[in-house]
Amino acid sequence: MIQSGSEPGRALKAASNPSGRKSEKYFPYLLIAPTVILLGILIFYPVASVFQLSLQNFSYARLYEAGFAGLQNFQTIFGGDTLFYPALLLTAKWVFWEVFLQLVLGLAVALLLNQVFRGRGLARVLVFAPWAVSGVLTTMLWLLILNQHIGLFNYVLKDTGVLKDTVAWLGNPNTVFPAIVITELWRGLPFFAITLLAALQTIPREIYESCAVDGCSPLKKFFYITLPYLKGAIVFTTLMRSIWEFNSIDMIFTLTGGGPMRLTTTLPIYLMQTAVVEGNLGYGSALAVVIFGILLLFAALYLSLNKFGRGIDE
Repeated sequence: MIQSGSEPGRALKAASNPSGRKSEKYFPYLLIAPTVILLGILIFYPVASVFQLSLQNFSYARLYEAGFAGLQNFQTIFGGDTLFYPALLLTAKWVFWEVFLQLVLGLAVALLLNQVFRGRGLARVLVFAPWAVSGVLTTMLWLLILNQHIGLFNYVLKDTGVLKDTVAWLGNPNTVFPAIVITELWRGLPFFAITLLAALQTIPREIYESCAVDGCSPLKKFFYITLPYLKGAIVFTTLMRSIWEFNSIDMIFTLTGGGPMRLTTTLPIYLMQTAVVEGNLGYGSALAVVIFGILLLFAALYLSLNKFGRGIDE
């Protein structure tokens, strides 16, 4: 007699109930189905819609021309658009300076806040405070600081004798780019400081103590211990920040509107002006696809060159 709980018993039971085996096979898919459907609605459908619109002639100003355009929008971007390449170069310049300055200064701040000193808690709060302020409020604050007539910046520089007359920092072609870089630096620096400080605190103190016993200088500790341990955090933060700064619109557009003379019109601002202000959704979607491709290629090359995720011992 075959017992129902034994192996032959379970095999006999499964063979006698094929519908039960099918339900067990598909049960995991049923569990993840709501998540997949939600992701499809919230992420993949909008992305697919942008790709579909990029192949269309669709402008609210010329609805009579609406229809399938194939690759015409992309040919115009790379072959006949006189605004695309200047905007792309300006965006690359913006990302480089922002990420470079935020990384260097953020690392310096993280190293300082990792030391033990009186008032360290308050110092950490003050450094991290800009990260908690909304982008709109930050922009309005810096509009006041950089104002030509009532701004604190002009007042301090005139009072100390650095300037003889006030400067329109956001309206002067020579000063507008450094002005927006400083503004965004104030907002973005805490991101690097927070992330790198967290990574610094994971480095075992015994390694530093052993190095000190061997007579290592502070510079050797920094280059042979600190930096290798921070490599993963640095690669991750610079990649994330590069993507965010590449797509940055709110701060620049609110401060300058893309001017003066389009000197602060980055690629995302050009996209917004094309798609939202002018209503040319087809061409704007093609610009969005190009930006998507640039960022995807950049991320793949960056992670590959830095061997991200392989650990410091490999």
